[in-house]
Amino acid sequence: MYFLDPNSTDLQFPPTRFASPEGLLAIGGDLRAERLLEAYRHGIFPWYSAGQPILWWCPDPRMVLFPADLKLSRSLRKTIRAAKYSVTLDTHFREVTQACAAPRPGQEGTWITPEMIEAYAQLHELGYAHSVEAWMDKELVGGLYGIALGAMFFGESMFARATDASKVAFVHLVRQLQAWGFTLIDCQVTTAHLASLGAEEMARDDFLRRLATALRAPDRCGRWRFDDNLAVN
Repeated sequence: MYFLDPNSTDLQFPPTRFASPEGLLAIGGDLRAERLLEAYRHGIFPWYSAGQPILWWCPDPRMVLFPADLKLSRSLRKTIRAAKYSVTLDTHFREVTQACAAPRPGQEGTWITPEMIEAYAQLHELGYAHSVEAWMDKELVGGLYGIALGAMFFGESMFARATDASKVAFVHLVRQLQAWGFTLIDCQVTTAHLASLGAEEMARDDFLRRLATALRAPDRCGRWRFDDNLAVN
């Protein structure tokens, strides 16, 4: 296993082919913005629980969504048409990450530690991390956050306090990314929830090739806002 020195100026990660069968690639290091961006540019992300050292992952296969392949159930389409929720971009980033970190039924603890929240808040200030917020009667009831590099969006986590709130936020994000020419959304690991929205598994080597191509596009840094004419259906 490869160990990262948190005090080193060398931010290089080992080749992803050295990851364990589960996808674990390296241990240690830190969550400074430069290291996080270096990780994402190579398809690597941190995922660990409180009390553990930082664990860096690059799983095979990888769960991804092509924006054009987004699937909406009949009930979700009905919810969107009813305009039950209003959706915003980059207005309450820290609140979204804190909500994603909150305990969930049947789950002990969280991998979104205070250290992680601070690190991604720094990436947000630098214009690389973004949040989507779903509102009902001026109350934050759902959302998600992630990282954007080139034409790739790396989804990190989502939460919902009302039925379909996070899904509605996700649909708005996907439609906006599609309008901006983003080619792929990284969903990291396989879940039935993501599969129901059209996400699929992709071999790691294929994912890394597509990532390299996506990174040739310029970064869309800064605070995001939805296009005024964005069509969500």
